[in-house]
Amino acid sequence: MIEYFSYTITPVLIGFIIDCIVGDPYKMPHPIRLFGNVIAFMEAHLNQGTRRKIKGIFTCILLVCATWGIFSILQFTLSDYPILLYVFNIAFFFFGISNKSLIDEGMKVERFVQKGDLPGAREQLSWIVGRETSTLSFSQIRTATLETLSENLSDGVVAPIFYYAIGGIPLMMTYKMINTLDSMVGYKSERYRNFGFFSARLDDVANYIPARLTAFLMLIIPFSLRGFRFVKLYGRKHASPNSGYPESALAGILDCRFGGPNTYHGKVVDKPYIGTNDRELTHEDVQTACRVNLRVALMMVILVVALEAIVAFL
Repeated sequence: MIEYFSYTITPVLIGFIIDCIVGDPYKMPHPIRLFGNVIAFMEAHLNQGTRRKIKGIFTCILLVCATWGIFSILQFTLSDYPILLYVFNIAFFFFGISNKSLIDEGMKVERFVQKGDLPGAREQLSWIVGRETSTLSFSQIRTATLETLSENLSDGVVAPIFYYAIGGIPLMMTYKMINTLDSMVGYKSERYRNFGFFSARLDDVANYIPARLTAFLMLIIPFSLRGFRFVKLYGRKHASPNSGYPESALAGILDCRFGGPNTYHGKVVDKPYIGTNDRELTHEDVQTACRVNLRVALMMVILVVALEAIVAFL
């Protein structure tokens, strides 16, 4: 039991600490970039001609199953080599979460806003959001930054740790493949509507519990009654079945308004408003969102450690 606890918890603690210090390593190989390259290759060769929906389903199932199978085999193969297994689990847990990088990217946008550099803020924001940024005002840029910080707190931190707790590195990496598929082909544009349909729906299913867990963790410390009220009022009104929950939680914490019309791939999408207080967002709001993200990531790590300890010592 002690050995099980060590193999499951050590990667969480060390991987999380490394992420807090380093963030995503841009100049070294990263499994998520490999996922993206494989998806791009499959999409380029299969997303054409007829039966695109069937081809998209085939691509999604193939890559998801292959990811789980490869990482399961690697973990099983390394089970006789304790040191290598530790390194494997630590490395891929670190690769599987991205809280520091999420916060850093949000603050990069905010620094351009603080300097009054509108073109720079728009360009920097375009790296982390799917909407078109060329016509956004400073206020709209801050709104987009805050929405992204809350939504990706679920996708990039809570959900990967949640699936690690259930199924270790193989399930964590399988989730990352599902999420990467959605981020690359899960759009309703003419190009991806059929090919990415199944990937988008699978991502909705995979994020159903993590999104709601994220909202709960955002609101319990410190306790925000207004945040819980926002989640109840607005969580289901978002076009996404999941994104509305963490976004509503953050809007409630800040007592502000998210949503409204935005342009995605040349098409205007009128997203439902979350909140009614259309106030000017501030630098302090962005700092608060970053603190919320860090606090939720830490709570998620503590929760997983506690649960694994209970399992190990029962």
